[in-house]
Amino acid sequence: MPDKTAEASVSAVGDLVDSRPAERPRRVTIEGRIVTVRPIEPEIDAPELYSASHGAEAEQLWRYLAEGPFANCASFEEKLVQKAHSSDPMYFAIVDRASGRAVGHASYLRIDPGNRVIEVGGLLFTPGLQKTAGATEAMYLMARHGFEDLRYRRYEWKCHALNEPSRKAALRLGFTFEGVFRQHMIVKGRNRDTAWFAMLNSEWPARKAAFERWLDPSNFDSAGRQKTRLQSA
Repeated sequence: MPDKTAEASVSAVGDLVDSRPAERPRRVTIEGRIVTVRPIEPEIDAPELYSASHGAEAEQLWRYLAEGPFANCASFEEKLVQKAHSSDPMYFAIVDRASGRAVGHASYLRIDPGNRVIEVGGLLFTPGLQKTAGATEAMYLMARHGFEDLRYRRYEWKCHALNEPSRKAALRLGFTFEGVFRQHMIVKGRNRDTAWFAMLNSEWPARKAAFERWLDPSNFDSAGRQKTRLQSA
């Protein structure tokens, strides 16, 4: 007969998992239908991203970000050069395929191959990218790469607890809210409580299917409006 005491003892300390480390992300290009996620090219991307992220229309863009806005394009490009050479966070430009212009950037960060945990963050979505199918596709491409190519088992999203648009975006994209870390950071001289969200590799197949149904061209009318919401896709 099976030793039930031994079985209970094993389950009490957690299930056995594949403990081989995940791969560290590399500077690769990930092609989508609407956007391309590629390594940052500061000389090309800085003028496009600076003009799209500064001015009256974009003044709220920097409210919850740890940096910016920037006084001029030169200082912004200097920061992009630093991002282009950083390995953690590892930044990527989000490029609109129709125009060929950079419309945002994102990064993998807090990269932990041993525990197979990685975070998506450092998000700069210019007004031209916000609330578009391209924004959703960029997040799908990065999640798919993290789970399927790099073999991470936990994919995290963190944001300022007062950043309601980011919290809503995390839930819409299929992340699960896990709580708030109080007094987690000091950002621009102010307290930041941080809301934590995560998606697991066991959840990814269902999330992937929902993303792909939503991103299918048949889900949009002639004006580009969605027919079915992502959460119910």
